Amino acid sequence: GLVCLRVTIVTWGPGSENNELSEAEQGMNNTKGAGKVSNTFECITPILNVSNIENSLDYYVRVLGFSIAWQWGEPIGFACVKRDGVEIFMCEDAQGDGACWMSVFVEDVDSLYEDYRASGANIVQPPTNFPWGVREMNIEDPDGHRFRIGSESKGEPDNLSLPE
Repeated sequence: GLVCLRVTIVTWGPGSENNELSEAEQGMNNTKGAGKVSNTFECITPILNVSNIENSLDYYVRVLGFSIAWQWGEPIGFACVKRDGVEIFMCEDAQGDGACWMSVFVEDVDSLYEDYRASGANIVQPPTNFPWGVREMNIEDPDGHRFRIGSESKGEPDNLSLPE
């Protein structure tokens, strides 16, 4: 399935061996009286700047297999699409500038590649084995946002580079 980044911040460095917290660390502490920092990041949600939110929502639902989680505004100016455990926010002509790249891990990139090929996704690079042990494909949405979608590589590297 798709992966959501989970991060836990813990104390380290001078004073951590006896649980003494600096003022900054105390300000980050969200568990009262626990004596150590334990802010847990639950997940990360990209906010994509899109030129036409209606077109982007259609592409993500019809071509990439997401569903609309919610929409806000009249006309719609902010929305969320979801697929499995991954959510992506979209904002029309605000909150960000230019395209971003996102990396998503799945169980079988080759199977997803066939689905995306059939649905008309803009595939920039088909599944390719890279030397870092991941088999990745690279797709692009209508606004130039890129997905590096990969799964474990079981073969030798293909000696190709990531597309720019």
